[in-house]
Amino acid sequence: MAKTIAYIRASTDKQDLNNQKLEIFEFAKKNKLEVDDFIQMTISSRKTSKERRIDEMLSVLDDADTLIVTELSRLGRSTAEVIGLVNELIKKQVRVIAIKQNLDMKQHDMNSKIMITLFSLFAELERDLISLRTKEALASKKRQGIQLGKPKGTIQKSKFDKDAEKIIELLALGLSVRKIANFLGYSNHIGLNTYVRKRELRNASIGMSG
Repeated sequence: MAKTIAYIRASTDKQDLNNQKLEIFEFAKKNKLEVDDFIQMTISSRKTSKERRIDEMLSVLDDADTLIVTELSRLGRSTAEVIGLVNELIKKQVRVIAIKQNLDMKQHDMNSKIMITLFSLFAELERDLISLRTKEALASKKRQGIQLGKPKGTIQKSKFDKDAEKIIELLALGLSVRKIANFLGYSNHIGLNTYVRKRELRNASIGMSG
């Protein structure tokens, strides 16, 4: 018998999980669907697919089953990863519903095939743009003689050190510290904000945004 599985994920906010669950219940009721089970995680997107229970989700979904998510971004760390997973599910003849995007994808549905193709193109474009912007920003910084990496004078090590260059790049692109924390999988954006301030990373990012 075909079943309907809902996958919900949030970094640390349990309220977000509850909101996702409520949204899925309301959608299911409106569309006369019955959710048989929830696979939920409160974990960083930077974890492995096993830790995010993606492998578990794939193992329980069979032909003619339905997967519901509030939005496609819950399924992966990047557009490319999301598209790869959706393609895998469609090949298994699993119906994929993304509520916020108003998508209902099935294997033999032409609209679904068109949407997947478009998303794949967007994923490739996203990778190219990020790579280009990063290279241009780093080149601009080097031309101005700005030293990449941790500012001098750092007294103690920090868990954020390994992502220092990435943080500078994202600041230069105009992302807020909160968004950077979410993007890099850190639960405490306040700690990251302190790190950015003490290391004066905003100053380092100015040259990259010019």
